[in-house]
Amino acid sequence: MIAIKQLTFHYKKQQALFADLSFHQENGSITGLLGKNGAGKSTLLKLMAGLLKPQTGQLEINGFEPFDRLPDFLSDVFMVPEEFSFPAVTIACYVKATAPLYPNFGQEKMARILTEFELDPRKNLNRLSHGQRKKFLIAFALATNCRLLILDEPTNGLDIPSKSLFRKILVSSVTEDQLVLISTHQVKDIETIIDKIVMIDEGEIVFNEDMNNISQKWQFRTVTSLSGIADPIYHEKCPGGYRIICPATDQDETGIDIELLFNAIVNKATLN
Repeated sequence: MIAIKQLTFHYKKQQALFADLSFHQENGSITGLLGKNGAGKSTLLKLMAGLLKPQTGQLEINGFEPFDRLPDFLSDVFMVPEEFSFPAVTIACYVKATAPLYPNFGQEKMARILTEFELDPRKNLNRLSHGQRKKFLIAFALATNCRLLILDEPTNGLDIPSKSLFRKILVSSVTEDQLVLISTHQVKDIETIIDKIVMIDEGEIVFNEDMNNISQKWQFRTVTSLSGIADPIYHEKCPGGYRIICPATDQDETGIDIELLFNAIVNKATLN
């Protein structure tokens, strides 16, 4: 569970990145955290993981203040950062040494995911490709069974088959007791697996909606012409016509175009 109230944070000698930021999210969802470059996504994740300390405000993760770095907090939160490194040891050695830090670690789950990712436990981590090491880190994160999993750009470095496998494994591996927070620019990689979208812009949460609510409020369509379209909420030119967002009608629900929705919010479109 994430509980943020009136949080302020700034790096030394810089303007406040967050001022009076509030956000609440219960467990039981896979939430996508979106925002432009420099919006503060990675910083917010580091604050949640206890790697940074806010100047003012309240920040609680599973009832703990992250920067206190208490053992009970650390054993129930796992972050997959965008950049990472490993010691020169085998996968099996790393798991044996590190898994005991997580009381709910699932050895059988770890073995299953390694098999699905085609990773050999006998391989040295530093001799794997970047994509293979990323898959191992994701596998380890899921096997910890932590209540909060933070994934920062998890699909960067993965090839197309691995991205598809990542989605399948993630959905099949998390439970209703967990909260998965995914920050990414690759919205197409996660749009079929997330339950909720949260967007940050200029240090504020500017959008926070469940996917079900989005599909009930708006339609996302591609049309050859804007003629006959009554006041679309937002539109963009595309090959062969326009991508548009319109208020939902009695017609069938459409798929959600997260990229188009993101652009609409960033461009200050009025989403009624």
